[in-house]
Amino acid sequence: MTGAVLTPDGVRAIDARLERAGLLDPAMEIAGQAVARAVQERWPSGRVVLLAGGGANGGDALVAARHLLAAGREVTVLARPSTHPLTRLNRRRLRAVGGEVRPLTPAALGRAARDAAVLVDGLLGTGFRPPLRGDLARVIGALNAARDRGPDVLAIDLPSGLDATRADLPGEAVRADVTVTFIGPKPAQLFGDAAAHGGTLTVAPLPVPTAWVQDAQVAARPDDAGLGALLPVRTAAAHKGTAGRVWIVGGHPGTLGAPALAGLGALRAGAGLVTVHSAADVPLVTPELMAQRHADLHAFLTANDVRPDAVAIGMGLGPDASALAREVLRWQVPTVLDADALQPELAGHGHGACIWTPHPGEAARLLGVPTSEVTRDPLAAARALQERLGGVVVLKGGPSVVARAGELSVSRGGHPGMASAGMGDTLGGLLAALLGQGLDPWDAARTGVRLHARAGEIAADTFGYGLGASDVAHALGRAWADLRGAPLTGVSAGV
Repeated sequence: MTGAVLTPDGVRAIDARLERAGLLDPAMEIAGQAVARAVQERWPSGRVVLLAGGGANGGDALVAARHLLAAGREVTVLARPSTHPLTRLNRRRLRAVGGEVRPLTPAALGRAARDAAVLVDGLLGTGFRPPLRGDLARVIGALNAARDRGPDVLAIDLPSGLDATRADLPGEAVRADVTVTFIGPKPAQLFGDAAAHGGTLTVAPLPVPTAWVQDAQVAARPDDAGLGALLPVRTAAAHKGTAGRVWIVGGHPGTLGAPALAGLGALRAGAGLVTVHSAADVPLVTPELMAQRHADLHAFLTANDVRPDAVAIGMGLGPDASALAREVLRWQVPTVLDADALQPELAGHGHGACIWTPHPGEAARLLGVPTSEVTRDPLAAARALQERLGGVVVLKGGPSVVARAGELSVSRGGHPGMASAGMGDTLGGLLAALLGQGLDPWDAARTGVRLHARAGEIAADTFGYGLGASDVAHALGRAWADLRGAPLTGVSAGV
């Protein structure tokens, strides 16, 4: 099943369709129930303090309060004035079943929080745009101060004060321990410092037609089952020549490990024959990896009339990378461009079978913008890169964003230990291996980043702190089995 990433515009579009269908009230009821259920599961006893803003987010909090009250929980509700029809309606419903709603002030919040088990942030929703103004800033400051003294915080949909579209922190924002969001995550819940502000993220479904969600989403988040179904399957008659001939073009003195790691990634991702072509002596990190040194690498690439099934170029390639990459691109074979091959002057020289793999710093250079602009909105940056470069773009990060013309995909998983040298080289080789085994660039990129992330998770379980790129490469086989949903076993030809 594929998930969705939603921006505020997408949320508004879904809400408008629910309202036209007369389903906005039932949707709010289900959302509030999901919040109440999360409170019961995580904090099964103690007093619950719910803070209700004036918009729909406040309505969700009021619904949650009513369900918690019905479950026998001690509930305190502090609310701001509201003109939202459903929020006002749910305030009346809460009072009708014996619930009390008090005015929300920083002082009232401070008193209510003293012996609370959890504070529920229902102040601001995904439609909020910073900066905070007036008493709301003071309330959020008081909420964070109360959290520092003891009770946890659960945020409804998005921690108040965050901009749902941005990965950075625009100013004061609620620091939540748990966030319950609806239908799909928002960009602020996936990237950067904003994601860390939300704590553990739970995505609660709402009864919304799949087609409405697909119309509204800014990006998809494919799951492991869907990606695993894309992985190549070898027949009993397979041999090394049919499993993909992959070339790694890279390496110069001082950066010889980069192409070696790319080659290891390609081997562990199933490439049948992997050869590193370099102007320097590349170490054979495993005997199955072949290496050829060329005194004049450009002359070799120009004169050579043999073509591999896929190429990965750029890993430690050095100052001649642009000219070498331009020559390889003329071959029109599936190509992964990484590291030194990610140069602005190559825009316009790519083709439909290219995968470009920049990290944020490289992406900033390609776009001619500060790195902070890339990290603030990775979705927009990936889209802009794809429009400039063509083919498929993998904007690496935690998580990575994959872009093709008119479509974005956000990867799942990974591990912070993968923030070490060589991880991108291993990924480049892995992507080339998938291209060499017949996957198209879009499927290879989406599947490859998830395989790489899953291998990082597996390697972290084994090695813990100090994770290396080769550790991740060696875990690719287990990651492959996980995505396929079955152990890797021998293949029998049958009788």
